[in-house]
Amino acid sequence: MALTAALAAGSASAETVKVTSPNGRVAISFDQSQSGLSYTVEQDGKAIIGPSSIEWRLDVAYIGSGSTITGHTETTVNSTWKPVVGKNAVVPDHYNQSDIALTAGGGNFKFNVIIRAYDNGVAMRYAVPAQGDVTGFKVMSENTQFFFPADYTCWGANMGAMNTSFEGEYDPIKASLIREHNNYIAPLVCKTGEGNKTFAIAESDVKDYPGFYISGRGDGGTGVRTNLPPRFDNDRNYRFRKSVVADVKLDADGFQTPWRVVMIGDQPGDLTGSDLITTLATPSQIADTSWIRGRKTAWDWWNDWALDVPDAGINTASYKAYVDFAASMKLDDILIDEGWSMGSDIEPNPAADITKAKPVLDMPELLRYAKSKNVGVWVWVQWHQLDAQMEEALATYEKWGLQGIKVDFMNRNDQEMVDYYHRLMAVAAKHHLLVDMHGAYPPNGLNRTWPNYITQEGVMGAEYNKWSGRITATHNVTLPFTRQILGPHDYTPGGFRSLPPEQFAAQRRNKAPFVQTTRGQAVAMYVVFDSPFQMVSDSPSAYKKADGSWADGAEFLQIVPTTWDETRVVQGDIGQFIVTARRKGDTWYVGAMTNESGRDVTVPLSFLGDGKFTAKTWQDGADVNSLTVASSAADTSGSLTLKLAPSGGAVAVITPEATTKGKKKKK
Repeated sequence: MALTAALAAGSASAETVKVTSPNGRVAISFDQSQSGLSYTVEQDGKAIIGPSSIEWRLDVAYIGSGSTITGHTETTVNSTWKPVVGKNAVVPDHYNQSDIALTAGGGNFKFNVIIRAYDNGVAMRYAVPAQGDVTGFKVMSENTQFFFPADYTCWGANMGAMNTSFEGEYDPIKASLIREHNNYIAPLVCKTGEGNKTFAIAESDVKDYPGFYISGRGDGGTGVRTNLPPRFDNDRNYRFRKSVVADVKLDADGFQTPWRVVMIGDQPGDLTGSDLITTLATPSQIADTSWIRGRKTAWDWWNDWALDVPDAGINTASYKAYVDFAASMKLDDILIDEGWSMGSDIEPNPAADITKAKPVLDMPELLRYAKSKNVGVWVWVQWHQLDAQMEEALATYEKWGLQGIKVDFMNRNDQEMVDYYHRLMAVAAKHHLLVDMHGAYPPNGLNRTWPNYITQEGVMGAEYNKWSGRITATHNVTLPFTRQILGPHDYTPGGFRSLPPEQFAAQRRNKAPFVQTTRGQAVAMYVVFDSPFQMVSDSPSAYKKADGSWADGAEFLQIVPTTWDETRVVQGDIGQFIVTARRKGDTWYVGAMTNESGRDVTVPLSFLGDGKFTAKTWQDGADVNSLTVASSAADTSGSLTLKLAPSGGAVAVITPEATTKGKKKKK
């Protein structure tokens, strides 16, 4: 439902337009005065983002001081939308908005600033309507500032450079120490110091424009600003900002920048459970999404083809073994990683042909065998090579019956790379292929626009266990409150060979890698971490005991879903611990993870609703590779206590009492 009203204005004097969220707690105000354009974000009447200036430099106009409001249109929307795959089956879309019309100083160039207030955050974007003989323009820079009224404690991943895999720790940092030359990726998460109130700076709906970085303001004030990478085909002179960051073609529909978003929560977990970034994005461009669903897959690269097969590696026998493993583990797919195709390489290779497998891999026979076992197949491709053969390759993969593709090594978020993502998702959708992007920029809602884009990397995940000690328990319980608030991440969990942290460094190796967190944390990742395409990354032997029975936790991996009807973050704090409850149908799954400090967590079960339930728990056992399994009665008035070892975790599956013919027993 939408309600719209137009208000006229024409004065060059100072003017403020304010929009308040439906619940009245959150507000964004836009100000035009002689000193320029600015905005403020408040919750409960107190500024979270103080008066912050905005500048947008185009080759045809300067947006900033001298601009004048000429009118504004108010809109209220109260609706819902349904993700194809994700953490909630139904998502509210309830906001108030003002579309503010302005003219640039010293001319007749028209533009708009759109501000929107939700109960859990605000968003702002710039727009240029069709006008006169303007057919396009170049964006030279965007300086949207976020002024912090206090020296907030923040968490962010500073990439430094603008050519990056977008993988790093979200380290704590005082806002006053964020420098102009820093390039943090979204999100930057900060606590205001009032209770656990937390906010995050991010973006959504990026199209025909670069993604942003977050840098220090550079004027001595506490806060940050947007920093855009230049077009790849332009003079990439970052320091003096003389490069073109976007080349915009203006048509009858006009142009809109991405949303600049401030997510707001009373607790850090409110951001984790939020769907604001995807809600702000353009709705699905795929008419029939019935072929898109969550999936679990066996994977070769992390375990380095550690199979009980002669000459294990990239060959037909090895991948048949992965198919057998996937079938036995009740997984949907196998993923064939780098090295399978002719000329396959992590670098651009003009001689590559990604429509043909190497002779050692009989692709038709493998696909026949996988189909006989009801197991799907994905393949890895390097993005340059895919770009050179996109239509031919994706048509070929559709003919083969592949489920999807993993695309790698983009390592950029400039305008041309953003355009590549949109083009790829459209062609992949045409050929009914799912997509997992690695070396990928942070999520910005594109998985709503193209729901075949079911997961992505852009996270420092389990692969780093193969060569570093950086994947700590603290890192793992920081991710849900930082990187994960934007969208799913292909962390690639499933490491079942655990060592205590003090032993991990000496034993680290590339083949059959270890993790330095417990088996309890390994299984909890499948509930806590979002990814509709979820890896089971270790070698098949890691999921079996010496006697051939399933290893502790392996059976849980066989039953845990990858998409959800409802998600609630019950407890937790950044870098400390997290407890997440998710519902699929009438069954609840609880996942708990902690940092290097062991702890007991008591989980209220008020989310269960009416009725009697049984809770089956898997908790850290006698050593890092064992679990203790138990069952107990549960109901909405009770609680569940989970004991987490240092660097550990636990899971629970809570099911309704036994049913007869699909209905609860009558009392």
